[in-house]
Amino acid sequence: MHPLEDIKPRWERRKDARPQELLAAALDLFVERGFASTRLEDVAKRAGVSKGTLYLYFTNKEELFKAVVRDNIVPVIGAVEEIIAGFDGHSADLLRSVIIEWWQLMGASKASGISKLIMAEAGNFPDIACFYQDEVITRGTNMIASMLNRAVARGEFRPMDVTTVTQVLIAPMMMLMTWKHSVGPCDQSQLDPIAFLDAFLDMALRGLLVPPA
Repeated sequence: MHPLEDIKPRWERRKDARPQELLAAALDLFVERGFASTRLEDVAKRAGVSKGTLYLYFTNKEELFKAVVRDNIVPVIGAVEEIIAGFDGHSADLLRSVIIEWWQLMGASKASGISKLIMAEAGNFPDIACFYQDEVITRGTNMIASMLNRAVARGEFRPMDVTTVTQVLIAPMMMLMTWKHSVGPCDQSQLDPIAFLDAFLDMALRGLLVPPA
């Protein structure tokens, strides 16, 4: 900590932290209640500030939602993109590494509940759906497709329809996140996410890998 931090009044230090406190409170409420039922006054109350203070940082609920996504989800995509860019090994190991890392950084976090929110409410809020499509879904889809194209080009995965297989790979991961934030029919006590992903990867790689000569 910088020495001057120690002599700042408490209110001034708290002001510096307010945007992150608001984002954390908003994430909690968006995941708990959905977009439509989350009220800005409730976000402010949970963050311990006035509604007027919230408006100093975010002009409306849509802008607050976008900030939550950019703070919690977009950086995860960037981190996984860096893994892909710097990976030199076999594509099967890359796919496994990316999917497990995705779960640890995103799937296991509260932010994974945003994907369920989008699936449930996109039809009623097309603006946030388009935003999420542009900044999360398209970028994530391109990321998976880039791994498959890499694998085929290196002769490690068999030729395939990359667009279709990308969606096939994404679907179980989306379902796993949805289950995490759902009450039934899935018995959460019986669901081990890593075991689920290991079984999924085992089946997927048996279909993707080039058979030994």
